[in-house]
Amino acid sequence: MCDAMAHYGNPSSLHALGADAARLLKQCRADVGEALGERFLKDGQLLFTSCGTEATALALLGTARAKSRRVARTILTTDSEHPSVENNLKLLEKEGFCVVRVSTRGGVLDMTTVQAHLNSDLFMVSMMLVNNETGARYPVEQIFAMARAASPEVVCHCDAVQGFLKVPFTARSLGADLITVSAHKIHGPKGVGALFVSERMLKERRLSPFLFGGGQEFGFRSGTENMLGIVGFAAAAKACAGSLRTSLPHMAALSARLRASLEGSEITLNTPPVAAPHIVSLTLPQIKSETMLHHLAAHGIYVSAGSACSAHAKGPSSVLLAFGLDGAAAASSLRISFSPENTEDDVDALCAALADGLKTLVRIKH
Repeated sequence: MCDAMAHYGNPSSLHALGADAARLLKQCRADVGEALGERFLKDGQLLFTSCGTEATALALLGTARAKSRRVARTILTTDSEHPSVENNLKLLEKEGFCVVRVSTRGGVLDMTTVQAHLNSDLFMVSMMLVNNETGARYPVEQIFAMARAASPEVVCHCDAVQGFLKVPFTARSLGADLITVSAHKIHGPKGVGALFVSERMLKERRLSPFLFGGGQEFGFRSGTENMLGIVGFAAAAKACAGSLRTSLPHMAALSARLRASLEGSEITLNTPPVAAPHIVSLTLPQIKSETMLHHLAAHGIYVSAGSACSAHAKGPSSVLLAFGLDGAAAASSLRISFSPENTEDDVDALCAALADGLKTLVRIKH
């Protein structure tokens, strides 16, 4: 990113400095595309945005409002999606779409509900790859294939922000028309995301912009590109993709070490049947999440009570309620996130600090 500051031209400009920036932008697009398993991108297949939320909004609103959309009105999703999906779908409900939220109790998709809505009225399926609070890894590949078999014109969107370079997949293996990814989940800078768009969506003109201006990003996302952020995103994608074979088992080993250390304690693990290696959800015994969070921070250990994007929401996490926790348990839960840079010593320090907190923190009386 520091080196890229020398490429200060606008990639849309026609002069030499602009052409220099445009070449850099093209290389970054190729690097992120390759991390998604796409070595030869067509124009418009990878669109840079300001964040994952914007990429998701473009996917959902841009598809629903495209002139070429069919008369089908049903959108299939889960009851534990990220706010960037859920809140845009609420907007589409106001515009006349019927949104069906599939239960994810215990981290498992209710396939009976899925089957019941696989028909010609199915317009879109939008499901996350990995749940950002529980770590549940949903079988989106299977769902997308089933949806397309029932309704060939259906549009499939996957919020892969929490799964990108954390679980193995490619754009083709997912079978999605639209895939949301973000830089800061893979050690890139905050404030930059991307939307992968299938060739079919481009050919059939099934995506329209919702930001209008100078027509950057192949006309789908106007606004001068954040070149420094994009360069950082591409560098992170290239580095993480190159170390995937070692990083995934490393994070899985850390997760297993934490789970083993907590067995027999008062802490409850919220474990989906199929989970990503880097997220562990746990519930404390009558200790508020925020209380333990600050206790751990005082020991130099930083975890969260859920999604950072929902940190200021009132009430317990809707995701944990959907998982099956009651309000009190949801309000006493923590999300532990691992990265390839964490060590076994980090896990041991966390377990020691948790044990200390269980002894010293005041319990909630119900």
